[in-house]
Amino acid sequence: MGQILTPLITSVVIAYLLEGPVTKCEEKKVPRIYAVHLVFLIFAAFMTFLIIVLLPILSTQTSQFFQEVPGMMNKGQDLLMRLPEQYPEFVSEGSIKDLLLSLSGEVSEFGQNILSVSFASIPAIITYLVLVPLMIFFFLKDKSAILVWLSRFLPSDRVLITDLWQEMDAQIGNYTRGKVYEIILVGSAAFTVFRLMVLNYALVLALIVSLSVLIPYIGAASVTIPIALVAFFQWGFGPDFYWLIGAYLVLQFLDGNVLVPILFSDIVNIHPVAIIIAILVFGGFWGFWGIFFSIPLATLVKALINVWPTKSEVVGKVA
Repeated sequence: MGQILTPLITSVVIAYLLEGPVTKCEEKKVPRIYAVHLVFLIFAAFMTFLIIVLLPILSTQTSQFFQEVPGMMNKGQDLLMRLPEQYPEFVSEGSIKDLLLSLSGEVSEFGQNILSVSFASIPAIITYLVLVPLMIFFFLKDKSAILVWLSRFLPSDRVLITDLWQEMDAQIGNYTRGKVYEIILVGSAAFTVFRLMVLNYALVLALIVSLSVLIPYIGAASVTIPIALVAFFQWGFGPDFYWLIGAYLVLQFLDGNVLVPILFSDIVNIHPVAIIIAILVFGGFWGFWGIFFSIPLATLVKALINVWPTKSEVVGKVA
C-alpha cells in the first residue's frame, strides 16, 4: 500500500508543515478559516513559482549535464590511463580498463533509468498536482473534525499516549520546520556561491546540496564529490577549483556549526551513531520520508525507551 498511499502521506506531511504558520496567524487573532486560506494561497503561489520558473531551468540544466557526460568520461578516461605510466607499481593498465568498462555500464544504465522514470512519472505528477493540494486544504480546514474522528479509535484511558504525543509533536514540529528552513537557506546560499563563480549546472548542484542536509553527517560529504567533479572538468586543478571547494567547505562549516544549532536548539541531542542507525533503519522502511524524519523517529524511540517500565519498577508494583 506504500505507493498507493504516498499522495496521502505527502499531503499529511505538508499539511503538518503548514499548520505552524496557521497557528501563528491564530495567535494574532486571525480566524482559522481565514488563516488557512491565506497560508494555502501562499503555499500555492510558491509551488506555482517552483513549477513554472525553477523546474524548466532545472530540467534544462539536467539535460545539458547528461549530454556532456560522455565528454567528461573521455576526459576522465585520458587522466586515468596516465596513472599506469606515472605509478606502475600501484596501478595496472588492465585494472584501469576494467574500471572504465564498469563505469561506462553504470552511467549508461543510470541514464536509461532516469529517462524511464521521467516518462513513467508523468501520471504521478498529474496526480500530485491535483489531489495533493486538495487534500492539504481539507486537512488544514477540517483538522479538528479529523482529530476527533481519529480519537474514536484510541483507548479512553490514554494519558501516556497523550503525554508522549505532546512531547513528540513539539519535537517533530521543531525539527521539520527547522529542516525546511535549513534546506531553503543552504540551497539559496549554495546557488549564490555557484552562480557568482559561474559554475556549470549551478541550480542542479544547489538542489543536490540543499537535499543533502536531509542526511546528517553523510549527505554533506557525499555531495562534495559531484561538485568537485563538475568543477574539475570545467576548470581543472586551478585557482577557481580551489576557491570553489573552499567556499563550499565554509558553507558546510557554517551550516553545521551556526545554522543547525540555531534552528534545532530545542531538539533532544542523540548520539551520532544512533542517528546513523536511525537513517539506515527508517530510510530502509520508508525511503525519503524515513530519512527526513529519522531524527524525530529516533527521538520517539528514545522517549518510548525512557517511559518503558523497567524490571525493578514492575517488581515494585507487584510487591
